[in-house]
Amino acid sequence: MGFRSTVLADLAVAPLGDSLVLLTGPRRVGKSVALADLAAELCGRDDISALQIVFVPCDGMSARDLRRTFTIGRELTRSANTTGSRRIWLLDEISAIDGWTSIVKAARDGTEVGDDTLVLTGSRWRSGEDVEGNLLAGRAGTTNLRRVRHLLPMSFRSFLTSVRPELTLPSTCHPSDLQSSEVRRGLEVLRFDVDAYDLAWQTYLTCGGFPRAVAEHHTDGAVSDGYLRDLAAWLRGDVNLDGPPESLALLLDALCTRVASPLNVSKLAESLGWTRSVTEGRVNRLVASFAALWCRQHGSDLRVVAGAQSKLYLVDPLLAWLPGRLRAGLAVPDMTRLTEQALAVALARRIDELDEGRWIAGDTLGYVRTGSGAKVDFGPLHVPADGGVRRTVPIESKWVDGGWRGESRVIEGKCGEGIVATKSVLDVDRDVWAVPAPLLALLLG
Repeated sequence: MGFRSTVLADLAVAPLGDSLVLLTGPRRVGKSVALADLAAELCGRDDISALQIVFVPCDGMSARDLRRTFTIGRELTRSANTTGSRRIWLLDEISAIDGWTSIVKAARDGTEVGDDTLVLTGSRWRSGEDVEGNLLAGRAGTTNLRRVRHLLPMSFRSFLTSVRPELTLPSTCHPSDLQSSEVRRGLEVLRFDVDAYDLAWQTYLTCGGFPRAVAEHHTDGAVSDGYLRDLAAWLRGDVNLDGPPESLALLLDALCTRVASPLNVSKLAESLGWTRSVTEGRVNRLVASFAALWCRQHGSDLRVVAGAQSKLYLVDPLLAWLPGRLRAGLAVPDMTRLTEQALAVALARRIDELDEGRWIAGDTLGYVRTGSGAKVDFGPLHVPADGGVRRTVPIESKWVDGGWRGESRVIEGKCGEGIVATKSVLDVDRDVWAVPAPLLALLLG
């Protein structure tokens, strides 16, 4: 399809410096491809010798291997030691190594590596690794680069660019401007094509955004069993290594049926026949592997409500289809829940773009409750904006062709304004708008 992520594009043209960039995201999403593309671009620069670029796949390495890599890497590239020359270290899947953050910190603090550019990729964010303390505090480098980046499955916008280029893409906007007059005018222009966006959205919810899955669905009409087995192997290795093969499908199926509600881990464990500690461990590893993210309850002050249950969303629609493809008898996912899930990810990745580190901190989403106990799926959050801090527009997800005004009263009563994400209804004449979910996803990015 010609799709290439631009997540590292700025590094291909940036001046060399003592900087560190960490690229995270789920496996099978294309981090290694992005790193190889960066290496190719760097090799084409007149001011960089290929001998300055050190590419290291770290899967299967030990801590000792990583320490030796920094020594051997500089020794093998000694002929590049001209005045002012620096190395560019491209270390792929480094997070698989226990203690990797301490080793990288020691290399930067005590060796010539401290003057080099390091680009590190990883598919796990382990609680035992002090990423912030070892890598992001203190020696931050002299170049002005975004240090923590996420490569996630293709957004709906990237999906349309690749497989539905005939559809017009509205401009993205700040999450606090979703109900601006400019957005209203842009939506009115697209009113006639609402059904086309709806059909494309359903396709996206069927195949997800993993690049290979999109390509297979586009050319063959379905995602292959082989690729689904690849995704299952990743999740079993990172999330469910201590359980029988079928437990992964059962876990994902149970989570998908609860996606729109706060997650009661004790009841989830009971339904699966597992202990609470086992269940909690697997769910947390799912989040640490960038396969899921939390949506915590927020109060009227926009702060997290301590002790309240959180909602959990899978980061890609295809993960919700895995259970039924892996184990006979499990249900296919519901489009309404898939829509809420996809909008959650679109909003979360947009907020993290505006405020680096919030995805890792679990602070990109928040639902709110009304006095009667009803919920608004995505309540307002504080986010940076030009001139200070603003509130995001609250969103309620209801994948319907009509009857949305009842839900609008809930969000209006709690927040005064907001958007109900519908299937195909577009109504922007009230305090609470109805906007088709695919258009809302495009506005977010």
